[in-house]
Amino acid sequence: MIKPTVLILCTGNSCRSHLAEGFLRAIGGDFLDVQSAGSKPAGYVHPLAIQVMKEVNIDILHHRSKPLTEFLDIKIDTVITVCGNADQVCPVFPGQMRRYHWPFRDPAHATGTIDEQLIIFRQVRDEIRRVFEAYAFGRRDGTSD
Repeated sequence: MIKPTVLILCTGNSCRSHLAEGFLRAIGGDFLDVQSAGSKPAGYVHPLAIQVMKEVNIDILHHRSKPLTEFLDIKIDTVITVCGNADQVCPVFPGQMRRYHWPFRDPAHATGTIDEQLIIFRQVRDEIRRVFEAYAFGRRDGTSD
């Protein structure tokens, strides 16, 4: 059975999209092919994103920041944008059936001490977790498109 591909997009593909990809893979990786990309990839996954996901036992250390152009020739079932900029520049992918826009604030813009930045990263992580867990369970149950 071929798993439908869900592509999570944001601008930099360094924080939000990787948090979402991590949660969606952890919950739905057995029935979804979960990927992420950016319209202007930063070229790295933010170290604090890696750290806060490790706190919830999800390893995104080996994720990489990649451009959405890597996915233009792949059948994408669902595109989920997690920031306004990505939503505005998101192309329509061949075979795409669904598109959602669930914006989250960008923790990469957090300022202050590392501890203060971690507070923001954890808040965004937990917001993303709630949304993507609900989506995954809905897809699994067949109650969500």
